[in-house]
Amino acid sequence: MTEPPRLDRTDDFSLVLGGPLFQLFRRSHLTGDALELLYRRILVITLIAWLPLLLLSVIDGSALGGGIKVPFLHAVEMHAKFLLALPILIAAELVVHLRIRPAVKAFLVRGVVPPGEVPRFDAAIASVLRARNSVALELALVVVVYTLGLWFWRSQTAIEATTWYARPEGGRLNLTPAGYWYIFVSIPIFQFILLRWYLRLFLWFVFLWRVSRLDLNLIPTHPDRAGGLGFLGQSTYAYSPILLAQGVLLSGQIAGRIFEQGASLIDFKVQIVGFVAFFLALVLGPLAVFTPPLAQARRRGLSEYGTLASRYVQGFDEKWVRGGAAKDDEFLGTGDIQSLADLGNSFAVVQEMRLVPFGFRDATRLAAVTAAPLAPLVLTIFSLDDLVTQLLKAIF
Repeated sequence: MTEPPRLDRTDDFSLVLGGPLFQLFRRSHLTGDALELLYRRILVITLIAWLPLLLLSVIDGSALGGGIKVPFLHAVEMHAKFLLALPILIAAELVVHLRIRPAVKAFLVRGVVPPGEVPRFDAAIASVLRARNSVALELALVVVVYTLGLWFWRSQTAIEATTWYARPEGGRLNLTPAGYWYIFVSIPIFQFILLRWYLRLFLWFVFLWRVSRLDLNLIPTHPDRAGGLGFLGQSTYAYSPILLAQGVLLSGQIAGRIFEQGASLIDFKVQIVGFVAFFLALVLGPLAVFTPPLAQARRRGLSEYGTLASRYVQGFDEKWVRGGAAKDDEFLGTGDIQSLADLGNSFAVVQEMRLVPFGFRDATRLAAVTAAPLAPLVLTIFSLDDLVTQLLKAIF
C-alpha cells in the first residue's frame, strides 16, 4: 500500500495572507483569498486617510492660506505620505506574496533542505504562520501606534507654528477639525500599516534564522557562488516597494524642510547615506544568518577539493611531466588537460564563494530603489536647465 503524497507546507507560506486586518479586509470585500481587489483596497484606504483632511481643511479655510504658515495644499510631507507612500505599502503586499513564496519553495526544490530536515523546515513555516495570524501581535501594534506613535509624532514631527492641522497657544497645539482626523485616524492608519511591515520583516528574519540552523545541503562549487542559496539574494527584490515607500517618506520630509524652513538638500547628505544604509541592512541583514553554514561549507570545499586537486595534479605531473605516459599516448587532445582545467575552475569557484547569499549587484539595486524618490529634490539645488547642461557636458 503506497503512502499518500506529503503535503507541501511551502504552498501555505505567505507573510501577508493572514492576520486580523487581512480577515477584516476579506469581510469588507476589500480583498479576496489571494489579495485580489488591490486597486479597491488602495483607493478606499487612501481616501479614508486623506480625503477628510482635504474636506475639513477647505471648510476650516486652511486649505490654501489665510495667514497660515503651512496650508493643507502646501503640506508636501503629508501628501507624500498618504498619496504615495501609503498606496505603495498596500501594493507591496501582493509583490511580497508572489515573490517570497517561490523563494521558500526553492529550499526544497533545489535540495538545499535535505529530506531528513523537512519536518524541522515545516515546523519553521508553521511557527511563522502562527505569529502572522496572531491577534495579540496586531493589537499590540494598535497600542503602540496610539501611545508611542502619537508621542513620537508630537515630539519629533509636529511643527510649532500655525498650520492646517493645529494652532499653537501657550506651548500647546490646539487641533483644527482636520487636525483631529489627522492625529487620531490618518497617522494611526499609516503607522499601523508601516509597523505591520516591520513585523513581517522580523518574521522573515525568524524564519531564515530557523532554516539556517538546519543541516543544509550547501554545495561549495555551486555556480551562484553562494552554495546554492543565491536565490535568496534575488528574493530581496520583493521588498523593493517597501524601500521605495521609505524613500518617498524621506523625500517628503526633506522637501518639507526645504520649502517650509529654507533648508538645503546638502544639509541632509549624512542623513540620506545613513537612511539608505539602514534600510539595506534591514532587508539584506537577515540573510547574514547563513554566514556560519556558508563559511563551514567553504572550508569543507577548500579542504576536499584541495585534496582532490593535489591527487590529480600529482598524477598529471607524473604522467605528462616526468615521463610516466606510454609512448603511444598523445599529449595534445588528451582529456587530461580539460579535466585539469575543469578542476581548476571548480577550485576557483570554491575560493570565490561568498559568505552571504547576496551580491554587490543585489545591494546596489536595492539602494537605487531606496534613493530614487530623492532624485527630484536635486532640482532644489540646480534648475532643470542647469542640470541638463551639466549632463551634456559630462557626456560630450
